[in-house]
Amino acid sequence: MFVIFFLIWVIFNGQFTWEIAAFGLVISGAMYWFLCRFMDYKPRYDLVFCKRFLLLIQYLFVLLKEIIKANIAVFKLVYSSRYRVEPAVVHFTAPLRSTFARVLLANSITLTPGTITVSLKDNEYTVHCLDREMALGIDSSVFVKLLERIENVT
Repeated sequence: MFVIFFLIWVIFNGQFTWEIAAFGLVISGAMYWFLCRFMDYKPRYDLVFCKRFLLLIQYLFVLLKEIIKANIAVFKLVYSSRYRVEPAVVHFTAPLRSTFARVLLANSITLTPGTITVSLKDNEYTVHCLDREMALGIDSSVFVKLLERIENVT
């Protein structure tokens, strides 16, 4: 939060000099102290935010990798005469607690080529897969594991 206060100070000043930076550090420190002292904010919240942010960045890279892998699989499936497409509808439950994680999982499934989330109700997912092989392990995918790690950060 201290860094955010300082960045806002620098942005609102429109320029960066050592005097502005020093004064901004003092003002940001005073605001952060006030927040911790009177608003029941704890520095631990900043640490949790940073850990979750880093895991979300990791999640983004994993999502991009999975999208590329799924694109190649769909390309092979569509343009090869050896494969016979067998669409499937899969129902599964994910052990995610927060609405944010549930929706992120549903959107990640939909963004991955060959799969689309048809329904999400509580923890129950209904996913349409272009082929049965794409449905294997969807309930324990790398997305679910990373989202569980994000939720368990304390």
